Parts: sequence; C-alpha cells; structure tokens
Amino acid sequence: MGDTAIQIDGLRKTYAAQGNAPTKEALKGIDLAIPAGSIFGLLGPNGAGKSTLINILAGLVRKTAGTVQIWGFDQDVNPRQSRAAIGVMPQELNLDAFFTPRAALEVQAGLYGIPRANRRTDEILEMIGLSDKADAYARSLSGGMRRRLLLGKALVHSPRVLVLDEPTAGVDIELRQMLWANVRRMNEEHGTTIILTTHYLEEAEEMCDEIAIVNHGEVIARDRTSTLVGRLDAKTLVITPDGDAPAIGLPAGVDLTRRPGGVLAFAYRRSEISADAILDAVRAAGIRISDVTSEEPDLEDVFLALTTSTPADNAA
Repeated sequence: MGDTAIQIDGLRKTYAAQGNAPTKEALKGIDLAIPAGSIFGLLGPNGAGKSTLINILAGLVRKTAGTVQIWGFDQDVNPRQSRAAIGVMPQELNLDAFFTPRAALEVQAGLYGIPRANRRTDEILEMIGLSDKADAYARSLSGGMRRRLLLGKALVHSPRVLVLDEPTAGVDIELRQMLWANVRRMNEEHGTTIILTTHYLEEAEEMCDEIAIVNHGEVIARDRTSTLVGRLDAKTLVITPDGDAPAIGLPAGVDLTRRPGGVLAFAYRRSEISADAILDAVRAAGIRISDVTSEEPDLEDVFLALTTSTPADNAA
C-alpha cells in the first residue's frame, strides 16, 4: 500500500442536465494524495464539490473520469476491497427508527460479511457511549446519540480510512469532545487515517495535520495546517493606551481601528512593516502604552482569502 491511504488522479464528475438545468461539472480534475495515518482536512464552501468527492470515495456516486485508489485498491479493479477499506460517517441522520443501536451495528456488520465471532458490537457501543442505550429504539435517541451511532456504524468493519462528514454539526460541546477524543485514539493507537470535512474551521485547525481546500470543483490549496495558516502576511498589533489616544502619524500601509474601551488595533503586512515602526509612531504621538498584544491570522482568515478570490488570484 505504501505511504498513501488515498490516491486520486484526474477525478472528474459531471452531472447530466435535468429539466431546465444545464450539465454541472462538480469535480474538474482533482489530484490528491492523502498520507496514511494522517488526520486530513477537506474544506470548502457549500457547493464546492466535497460531498461529491466523498460519495465517490464511498462508492455511492460513479465518477465521470479519473482514478481512485483506497488503501492501494483501485475502485475500478478491486471495488469490494476498496469499499471495505473505508468507513463513512455521513452528515445526514440515516438511521432506521425501529432498530436498536445493537441491532443497527449487527446488521451493518452483516452487510460487510463479518462473522458473528469477529464482531465488535459491545466494544463499539462502549466507545461511542451508547452501552446504556444499546437496546433502546433509535427513534428514542437524542440527536447527539444518533450521531454517535452513525460513527459506530462506520467502524464495524474496522476500516483503515474513516471519513467524518460534518461530524459535529449541531451537537453539544460534550459530544464534540468525546468524538475528538475517540478520533485521536483511533489515529494514534490503530493508525486509522481520518478525513474530516467541517465548517467549524477552528476544529480543523486544531485536529488536522494537513488540509486541502476545494472550491468550484478544484483543489485551490493543499499544505500542512501550520504552513497554510502562515501563508497570510497579515498581522494585527493591539495596543491598550494609558489614557486618551490622539491622532497618530502612521507609516503607509497601516490601518488603524479604534475598538471599544479605547483599544487601538493596527493591521499591517509583516513583509512590509515592522511592529517596531508602529510602536515608534505610537510613542511619537505621546501615547503611553498600558498593554500590547498581537493577533495572528487563523485558518478562517486563510479560508476566506482563498475562497473569495478569483482562480487567477489563487494561481498567483
């Protein structure tokens, strides 16, 4: 299998015209290699092509062109093996209301041909915190519990690759923390490769080793999370003055915003202006400094900068 859990080359998907709607090219030649054992973020705005990509990986949507290998198995050559290597926790709550969690996991294991002696139903129920609800109907479970059950169903066949599609959408903090603790444990103890899609970008920044950003069916950025965040040249120097702050003669390229409480926020480009130059200008204006901090860009800033720019801007 090597060092790559998923290898995608030239992946395209075009949906046929329906009614008055024209054909839609959802994926425009995706090339992506996801390292084995990584926690990999797949981010993008609504309609970017993420769901289509995930559904192709799961074998639910047929691609138009390109190749997909999952854990070394080509989807076209070894479809059964490639599907067995991946588990998907979907965004939608697609549970049978009349199944208990135990029954749902048993049925799912049966669909993957796992012998009864090799099933891990009780172990998974304990891991996802549903042991005490094992024999309750799914319709009686809370929304958070149903999301846990979706995770359990994705794990019954011990997949080497686990896809989490918006796993914490609409769930409380306790469930979110439990989910991430389980994900980290699977990744660290079993080497499970995790692919995460989420609109909570602070989660992606904290959890993911690498991130790819998809927009309009194309990968517009892919790098280690820290490197991606470091791409933005912007920085903000935040100064709390000791007393009133008069007008300040600032270097060109510095934008001053006066925040509540008299706080001064100076936005600037690190490659063009130094923090010392701003501090010198503040002192020259006769302002005494009570406190000074800096604000660095985060993944949300990078995401917005990339997804709101033109393709030509991204290429540059």
